[in-house]
Amino acid sequence: MGRVSTLLIIFIVLGASYATYNLVTMIRRYGYSEGVAGADGGLFFDPIIEMPDHVKNRKTLKAPFHVALTATDAPYNKWQCRVMYYWYKQQKKLPGSEMGGFTRILHSGKPDNLMDEIPTVVVDPLAEGLDRGYIVLNRPWAFVQWLQKAQIEEEYVLMAEPDHIFLRPLPNLAYGGNPAAFPFFYIRPDQNERIIRKFYPEEYGPVTNVDPIGNSPVIIRKDLIAKIAPTWMNVSLKMKEDPETDKAFGWVLEMYAYAVASALHGVRHILRKDFMLQPPWDLETKKKYILHYTYGCDYNMQGELTYGKIGEWRFDKRSHLRGPPPKNLPLPPPGVPESVVTLVKMVNEASANIPNWDAS
Repeated sequence: MGRVSTLLIIFIVLGASYATYNLVTMIRRYGYSEGVAGADGGLFFDPIIEMPDHVKNRKTLKAPFHVALTATDAPYNKWQCRVMYYWYKQQKKLPGSEMGGFTRILHSGKPDNLMDEIPTVVVDPLAEGLDRGYIVLNRPWAFVQWLQKAQIEEEYVLMAEPDHIFLRPLPNLAYGGNPAAFPFFYIRPDQNERIIRKFYPEEYGPVTNVDPIGNSPVIIRKDLIAKIAPTWMNVSLKMKEDPETDKAFGWVLEMYAYAVASALHGVRHILRKDFMLQPPWDLETKKKYILHYTYGCDYNMQGELTYGKIGEWRFDKRSHLRGPPPKNLPLPPPGVPESVVTLVKMVNEASANIPNWDAS
């Protein structure tokens, strides 16, 4: 009987070890695309950095971050900033948030009519003609100036954009020297190695060291972004000056420049797919933190997507270049994804509660 019990115990131990091995193998194999969700919706395993056990308990690691939003004084930018700031205030005060202070970095060189509504620091744009009509090139230069003059209480910074809406309280997704970033499917350093090598020489390591990201959204320690920002600016300008690179990267050139600049400083990012969603391609907002409405949403009245063709029902931020959208926008027809419905509802709530909305 004793021999049977001993054999049974050995069998159970071996079985548990095999199950554990399979679980770890599965996590390592599939962690890049899905991760392993915890009770609080966080990822315990990510594609680059495996989080230490003590990091899983977010309650003991309160680390507020400062929200930094780069913007211009164009009407198109203003109404987006107002919507973004409205939802920042709503989510900041809720449990689970580690959102700290807020700054709109206005790179138009002069104050505008939102100075009293949104905390703002005015910085200079690039010298005339230097951006070659690519206004986004002002973003890294804006961060360089802001970081030189700003007194930021928080240790971390979230780099954000006007067309971001906070869906829920955002925790600090970064850990120490590893910033958190959203992986963009169209940022592919591995498929553009020849061009990347112009700015990231072989002696720095494999091209896979360049993360598939842009600068936003990124939560990063402020001492790290202070080091990266000047390099990001210089790489952006060099990329824009190179005709081949400019043609290949187009409107995402500045995003590639940030990814390369980070790699040059040896900084790797924790990739978080739950950081952000982008309608109409992402259909649900569940367990996501930021809604990015960069794409137009066009549907027929049967709720079918007509992307590339103006729909019978549409929401596209570019339809409102000269001023804010009207209040109480009509909701999309039945069958349209929840992400798009949520977008319109959140814009409507913001416009209904922001004073002097039409003055954006």
